Amino acid sequence: MKILVYGAGVVGSYLAHVLVRAGNNVTVLARGQRLKELKENSLIIRHYIQRKTTIDKVNVIDELTPEDVYDLIFVVMQYTHLKAILPILAENRSRHIIFVGNNADAYTMQDYVLKNSSVEKQVAFGFQSTGGRRENGRVVCVRAGGHMELGGLNNNLSWRSLIDNAFANTKYKLTYFDNMDSWLKSHIALIMPLCYATYACNGNLRKASKDKKLLNQIIDAIDEGYKVLETLGYSIVPANEEEFIRKKRFMFYILLKIATATPIGKLSISDHATSAVDEMLALHDAFDDLKQQANISTPNWDTLEVYLKNVRTQK
Repeated sequence: MKILVYGAGVVGSYLAHVLVRAGNNVTVLARGQRLKELKENSLIIRHYIQRKTTIDKVNVIDELTPEDVYDLIFVVMQYTHLKAILPILAENRSRHIIFVGNNADAYTMQDYVLKNSSVEKQVAFGFQSTGGRRENGRVVCVRAGGHMELGGLNNNLSWRSLIDNAFANTKYKLTYFDNMDSWLKSHIALIMPLCYATYACNGNLRKASKDKKLLNQIIDAIDEGYKVLETLGYSIVPANEEEFIRKKRFMFYILLKIATATPIGKLSISDHATSAVDEMLALHDAFDDLKQQANISTPNWDTLEVYLKNVRTQK
């Protein structure tokens, strides 16, 4: 299968690695220093937990033209960069696009691509649970196992078999949901308090592991975020995650304490929060709009979000 991974950061690099190992013809779109690294050294990933390094050869391009047709395009860019590339995706004649990553405007992005394309397109949204950083021409990747949660909007994913075929014969897990807009908004409610806490600790999330008050504030703020969404009629998904956080609070507290105390927390949470401040600000603003619409009390969220507002002031 001919596949394009549009973006070569941590998430895009690992996704390309999996797709290559599945036997696909994989092209990666990259620019600047990352483009040079991939051309000169191929795709190098240090798998932090698995304690191994992999090297994969991939095709590399620096732009997508309308005539470059792929069976699947995975768009793996920061949320703040997506709006600028929507015209490029709409003009391209490939028919199947999956946006992978944080996204507060799934419906808007889908509508733009569909309305401005000269060919009939199918759009889906996903999230790959991969943390890490780029260093010295390679990616340091943190993952328990390859996994993507994905789906269409309003249960519209008639082309699921095409996605399944791309990952055939791999251990990569795909979990499908009927409405990814609710999933993505639920995820924002989950991650933003963790990001706020990162800024509260000046980028050193390990400090949070020793702060009982802060850890409990994070949990309370997540619950408040869920209540905002519920007030507006959104379902909290995945339901098992919501149940774990709310009904097994002590267990979640211990997990949060461990995660913030270890390098895994740094690589999977604080590194992204500190390196993608613009994305965090944009997600914050999008969720703040939802908070205003819900018009309910969110004291813990409000206390924590001040730390990100301070970062905005300093920019």
